[in-house]
Amino acid sequence: MSDSPRSRRPQRTGRSENPNRKRPDAGSGPTEKRGFGSRRSLSDAPSEATDGPKREARGGHKKGRPATTRGGRPQKYRPKKRAPLKDPNAPIRLNKFIANSGVCARREADLLITAGAVSVNGEVITALGAKVMRTDDVVVEGQRIKPEAKHYLVLNKPKNFLGTAGDKQGRRTVMDLVRNATKEVLLPIDKVERMDTGLLLFTNDPEIAERMRQPGTKIRQLYHVTLQQKARQEHLEAMVEGVSIEGQHFQVEAAHFIDPEKRPKEIGIEIHSNRPKALTRLLEHLGYDVERLDRTILGPLTKKDLPRGHWRMLNREELSLLRMSL
Repeated sequence: MSDSPRSRRPQRTGRSENPNRKRPDAGSGPTEKRGFGSRRSLSDAPSEATDGPKREARGGHKKGRPATTRGGRPQKYRPKKRAPLKDPNAPIRLNKFIANSGVCARREADLLITAGAVSVNGEVITALGAKVMRTDDVVVEGQRIKPEAKHYLVLNKPKNFLGTAGDKQGRRTVMDLVRNATKEVLLPIDKVERMDTGLLLFTNDPEIAERMRQPGTKIRQLYHVTLQQKARQEHLEAMVEGVSIEGQHFQVEAAHFIDPEKRPKEIGIEIHSNRPKALTRLLEHLGYDVERLDRTILGPLTKKDLPRGHWRMLNREELSLLRMSL
């Protein structure tokens, strides 16, 4: 390398050799080190004892303490607003239409579309992303297809039937009661115990089923609870105010006696949740043994004109109210 001024490496001027740097007075004490690229070590950090407590960021809170507002009041928990359910009559993508018909998966449906093997209302469609109505005439490789029809069924469950889709031991399940209702396979939304009775919803709509099973879904349910011990008024009031069990908060909307004199072991409880097992856990924590849970109201659905062991399809009004409540 040559010794020309352009090829020389510039020399960094140190702090002590910099003539323009202001030097502190001898009696002023140590000064804070500042400069380009300087970092403060942990030992140089000011302590809380000398500088006082740090101011918390807005919206934040210390570990172990609840979040508070400016006035010191506890901040209310605000769940995220959920997106509304999709309109079942809205147009859908063509590959989803084919997949819902049981022909193949969406990726394979895209290959069929680009190959020109799909026609809609007599017109060949090769563009990906095309949308169709559920009532359109769709033909795939010469065969007319239709998407699987969505069904919504409510059952008034009797006792001695398992609330699951199947049982390895061959015991009776709720599927035996609705097996011949439709050609499509309908599955129960939630699981209930064998001795529990009342309303149970079945569907083959995955969107409705997933929304009802999501944590935090608040759906109105009314239970007729039969206990093995006599219920106490103070326990009913405690359930409405809220009970903490192993760090979890359990609370019901309302609790009352059916008939405190003639039937002191029967109570009515209203919850706005999708966790019926939490109600059993709450009653067991208070010292009660639950004999039976009978669900009389599930969202907009009731047991009116529906005998035990029978089922019926939801009408359009009930389905609209159910979708609005989710």
